[in-house]
Amino acid sequence: QVSLVESGGGLVQPGGSLRLSCAASGIIVRINTMGWYRQAPGKQRELVAAISSGGTTSYAGSVKGRFAISRDNAKNTVYLEMHSLNAEDTAVYYCRSNVPNYWGQGTQVTVSS
Repeated sequence: QVSLVESGGGLVQPGGSLRLSCAASGIIVRINTMGWYRQAPGKQRELVAAISSGGTTSYAGSVKGRFAISRDNAKNTVYLEMHSLNAEDTAVYYCRSNVPNYWGQGTQVTVSS
């Protein structure tokens, strides 16, 4: 039984930071490609960041230099560090595993003053 549980979302002021966590069970994150996606109201879900089994990271252009994806193999958890947040970052953030293709339930991030 695969489970991906996101946490760490919330309300943050523009310019602030958050760290999202994705705790996995039923899969091993270090041998999987894991991704963070987000979906804003009225928009399509988009890939924000990904980390391969080899540790290679990739980012959407809109978050490059502000967001960082990482994993803790011992905790079987993937993280998304987000800095310099702005209103355009407001969305539900989802964690996804590649094999099997599985999604978490999402965590809301709201950037507002």
